[in-house]
Amino acid sequence: MNPGIYPLAASMVNQLNRVDTLSNNLANSNTVGFKQDNLSEGSFNYYLERSKNQNIETTKFNVVTNTVPKIDGKFVDKNLGAITPTNNQLDFAIKDEEMFFKVQNPKTGEILLTRDGAFGVLNEQLVTKNGFYVLNNDNGPIIAQDEFAQQIAVVKTQFENLDKQGNNNYRIKLQQEVEALVGNEGFVLQGALERSNVNSVTTMVSLIESHRRFEQAQKAMTGIDELNKSVIEKVGRAT
Repeated sequence: MNPGIYPLAASMVNQLNRVDTLSNNLANSNTVGFKQDNLSEGSFNYYLERSKNQNIETTKFNVVTNTVPKIDGKFVDKNLGAITPTNNQLDFAIKDEEMFFKVQNPKTGEILLTRDGAFGVLNEQLVTKNGFYVLNNDNGPIIAQDEFAQQIAVVKTQFENLDKQGNNNYRIKLQQEVEALVGNEGFVLQGALERSNVNSVTTMVSLIESHRRFEQAQKAMTGIDELNKSVIEKVGRAT
């Protein structure tokens, strides 16, 4: 196989992953408190060098293969989204980019984190749009009565300590790296919501660019295939 195929095929795979990520970001451009995902790209040389440092035996096929591009990681853009007033006393926005509300799945009992403060009331208890209980500092549900806003627990942790969970929530990796704050005064704004930090225009431009890169790699692979075919036919006639 022509060595030029490897980086082109890898580039196509990378662009497919990027399209999936960008499409999900675009689909959540109006989701309250949503944080967009981004991808970082490296090469196999990085992994070869890391394996070498770990005394792992590796095989190097050729220079081209070793420089094949590869998705190196996925990370969350933690920048704050726009905070907009709603005048709804059940809406809350957190003003710090590494703070979260605590919520609980009523079916499993699992405690998760979220930045989506568009709350509601169900059976007199404060809940998220998905019916998860909003918790206080004692991990108990909150009764939506007078001064209930002061009971809403706020915790602080880095995004690197979290895994995205469905419905705009986050699962905690290491509980010891989560700081429970005493009170939420100064951190939470009632009657407002934090919007998604996705910029629809720039995301759409990036999506179009990824599609074009995929098509360019595909055309290049087709060209290499046609060139190989032509060479084989010429060699065949010469013999």
